[in-house]
Amino acid sequence: MPLILTFDYKRYYSTGMNDMSFMSPGELQAVLGKQLQELRISKNLDQVTTAEKAGISEKTLRNLEAGRGSSVETLVRVLKALDSLDGLRLLAPKSSVSPLAL
Repeated sequence: MPLILTFDYKRYYSTGMNDMSFMSPGELQAVLGKQLQELRISKNLDQVTTAEKAGISEKTLRNLEAGRGSSVETLVRVLKALDSLDGLRLLAPKSSVSPLAL
């Protein structure tokens, strides 16, 4: 199951705005952490098992899931442990048109 960046967060405006650009970095980290937590739970994995598979401490995983800051390496390790590296393609999609071709 790939990581799908959606959100159902209290700050999501009822005006139909689905643009996350108005959210602070801290809020975006919280959204990402919640998505990772939901992905882990959907795979019936607890935090201890996931942390062991990722080679990180349980506290580090709790911090990531709580949106309290983390490293890119930790994110990659957790995505790999959850067998969801396809989520990385969503974070930095390839450009469909080369700027040099313009």
